[in-house]
Amino acid sequence: MNRLGMHDALKQIASLEGKWSTDKNNYGLGTFPTIKPFTYCEEITFTSIGQPMFNYVAQSWDSVSKKPLHREVGFMKVIPGTNKVSLLLAHNFGLTTIEEGTITDNIINLKSTGITRPCEGIKLSNVIETCRKFEINGNSLKHIFYMATSTVPELTEHLCITYTKIAKESDE
Repeated sequence: MNRLGMHDALKQIASLEGKWSTDKNNYGLGTFPTIKPFTYCEEITFTSIGQPMFNYVAQSWDSVSKKPLHREVGFMKVIPGTNKVSLLLAHNFGLTTIEEGTITDNIINLKSTGITRPCEGIKLSNVIETCRKFEINGNSLKHIFYMATSTVPELTEHLCITYTKIAKESDE
C-alpha cells in the first residue's frame, strides 16, 4: 500500500505520528479501587496514511514478568476544519469503545460516547464509562486514562503513563 502525505486535518496533532514507548526507568502505573496497583510498560503507535485519521495501536506488558497485559487497536479521527476528535477502539478483552472530544493546545481530551461488549464470555466488571487525556510535549506524551465500572460507578483514574518518542514514523 502506498502511504499518502498527512491529511490537513491531522496537522494540529502531527507530532503524534510515530512510535512511542516507555523505558526501564519510566513505567506506567495502574490503579483502581478493586485491584492491586501495578507497573507496566507500553508501546503506542500513530500512523498516518493520508486520511483524516491516525491508525492506532497500543500494547502493554507487565514491567516485571514481561507478560502481555492489554492490546487495543483502532483509529483516531479528526473532523476536518475543527478541533473535534474521536477515538474508535477494539480491546483484546472483548470491549469496543467510541470516545469523542477536542484538541486544545496539544492536549486531547476524550470521553466515551459508546461502549459495547459481547453478550457472553466476559468475567470482568462492566466498564460503563471512560475518559482519557493525551498531553503532547515535544518528544514526551503523557496519557491518563479514567474509567467507571459497574462496581465503581464514578470515573476513577486507572492508568497514568508517559511515553518517549522512539520513531518519527511507524512501520505499519
